Amino acid sequence: MPSPAPPPSADIQAIFNQIAPVYDQLNDTLSLGLHRVWKQMAVSWCQPQPGDSALDVCCGSGDLARLLAQRVGATGQVVGLDFSAAQLAIAQQRTAQSVQPLSIAWVEGDALALPFESNQFDAATMGYGLRNVVDIPASLKELHRVLKPGATIAILDFHRPDSLPLQALQQWYLEHLVIPTAQRFGLKDQYAYIVPSLERFPNGRSQVQLTTAAGFAGVTHYAIASGMMGVLVATKSA
Repeated sequence: MPSPAPPPSADIQAIFNQIAPVYDQLNDTLSLGLHRVWKQMAVSWCQPQPGDSALDVCCGSGDLARLLAQRVGATGQVVGLDFSAAQLAIAQQRTAQSVQPLSIAWVEGDALALPFESNQFDAATMGYGLRNVVDIPASLKELHRVLKPGATIAILDFHRPDSLPLQALQQWYLEHLVIPTAQRFGLKDQYAYIVPSLERFPNGRSQVQLTTAAGFAGVTHYAIASGMMGVLVATKSA
């Protein structure tokens, strides 16, 4: 059976605007807070250094961007990009409330047409965004374009386990925990979108092939959380 076609970009954008007010709360609840550990792993894998310029694409409410900002320090610069104005507003608010001053610029933009010069960033992250773009190869090529030679990107997202029992467990988790929890917030339809988005999302091996085809080298996909999550790590050739 062919994978379902992705919805138009405007529909996905509307979903993320609608879920923005409770996005962080649901992430904490549904992952038992583990999404924060996975994000720390992704940031470590992209190896940001003090003074670096770093990019977080599909930044949402800004968790990864803030982690990057802590790594690059006062002499570095982080840009968080998202196409959801509602998510960016929350990212700005949360960053303003941070005890530690963080140097982050928030940009509303499209992951398929990044508004940056080529060879601009020393490191990059993307959290739960690659699964939602309407053209994955085009997004990977854009990420490759804006990174400096030698820069590394780490992409965190859902992953379909190879094991059939684990696939069944993941399906049960989505249908019996994620969607009912979202329903209590009046967001059942918005979170039901995760299931078809995961069905059409390439598995880890395919992600490695697509990322290599986009020009990256040393591409590795790390399955985490019993294979239900994954981090794709790739470097632009020096």
